[in-house]
Amino acid sequence: IRCPIKECDEEILHGKYSQHLSSHKEIKDRELYSHINRGGRPRQHLLSLTRRAQKHRLRELKRQVKAFAEKEEGGDIKAVCMTLFLLALRAKNEHRQADELEAIMQGRGSGLHPAVCLAIRVNTFLSCSQYHKMYRTVKAVTGRQIFQPLHALRTAEKALLPGYHPFEWKPPLKNVSTNTEVGILDGLSGLPLSIDDYPVDTIAKRFRYDAALVCALKDMEEEILEGMRTKNLDDYLNGPFTVVVKESCDGMGDVSEKHGSGPAVPEKAVRFSFTVMNVAIACGNKSQRIFEEVKPNSELCCKPLCLMLA
Repeated sequence: IRCPIKECDEEILHGKYSQHLSSHKEIKDRELYSHINRGGRPRQHLLSLTRRAQKHRLRELKRQVKAFAEKEEGGDIKAVCMTLFLLALRAKNEHRQADELEAIMQGRGSGLHPAVCLAIRVNTFLSCSQYHKMYRTVKAVTGRQIFQPLHALRTAEKALLPGYHPFEWKPPLKNVSTNTEVGILDGLSGLPLSIDDYPVDTIAKRFRYDAALVCALKDMEEEILEGMRTKNLDDYLNGPFTVVVKESCDGMGDVSEKHGSGPAVPEKAVRFSFTVMNVAIACGNKSQRIFEEVKPNSELCCKPLCLMLA
């Protein structure tokens, strides 16, 4: 068809005429010239077509997108199409779907990170079996694995246990092993025995104090760095730091000796732990506090030193 509009005279394929006509914004009665569908099969919805038919219908648009991607985005057609899709979703207020798609695009997936799941389990005081029940229910109802399975949480938990992070004391501490890996030790080793002592066996997971302290500080690394950033102390990354620690011993259940001074009570569980109260940094003559525990009496900030069943 030759375009009948003045000063145009362009020749266009019959099927593409209405598309060409839409570029003439100044014409009020352009409907007179638009292409009329004269019956035949009704046009099927794009998403209900076969893949081949979808390719056929979108070939012109695909060519344009390819040209745009090569010119503007270094040939990344996927990024252009994904961004168009995200914009279309957000324009229709479908933000949840858009967020999930964005997470998949960034390689995060729509599930939670194992460390986040572990934090949820600890903060909501869920036992392993309770968490596993919730994990299974959510997976069955939504059809997606939003929470991570228990084995993934256990792997994430290892990073929080003493003996995971290698370290070196400078200068080396006297009478302390340079080995940073800590296994299971006897719960009573090193404790002075009382006079009225009776034989007691212990099953314990006991950590060396230095390894436990390093692990606690490594766990708090982000909070410490954030505290330094807020006070503009980035120049003092090498310290020296002062770390104030509160020690505590918690008898789990009816334990007559809670303070670790008397004899270990048979068939009772005891936990020795410590809490990092605050961290300060020496800058010149004065000391600046960069971390302070807001809930020092909460068991959520207790760092384990020895978990013992006597």
